[in-house]
Amino acid sequence: MQARLKNPVILIPGALQALLALDKSTDAADVPYVTRKLVHLRASQINGCSVCVDMHARELKKAGEKDERIFAVSAWRRTPYFSEPERAALALAEATTRLSDRADPVPDPIWDEAARHYDEKQLAALVVQIALINAFNRLNAATEQPVGAWG
Repeated sequence: MQARLKNPVILIPGALQALLALDKSTDAADVPYVTRKLVHLRASQINGCSVCVDMHARELKKAGEKDERIFAVSAWRRTPYFSEPERAALALAEATTRLSDRADPVPDPIWDEAARHYDEKQLAALVVQIALINAFNRLNAATEQPVGAWG
């Protein structure tokens, strides 16, 4: 597979650095690394971003996650592999990624469940992380970036 265009964040000076700085800005909120990567993987699956699905599955594997958890992310509701906080983060990621799928994009029950497990700063970090992975997904999918291009 060949990209339609070099990745836009490489072509636009400062774009990649800005996105990476946004990512780094959420570190202080103490959302677990694995939770962030599960959220990234789930949003990327929904958006069909092969680059990010591959990347985040590999990151989870490198972090010591078992194959069962990585393979089951797309079916997290029907598996026993995820904690309640992870489930809340995955539900928030799905709702925030699929904004146009319902009249109330992020219903109160989804938000309230996430708020039960994460404090205000962590919720802010999760929302930023979900927005960020959706931006990366859209950049990669629109330009048909090939898997493995990021190393």
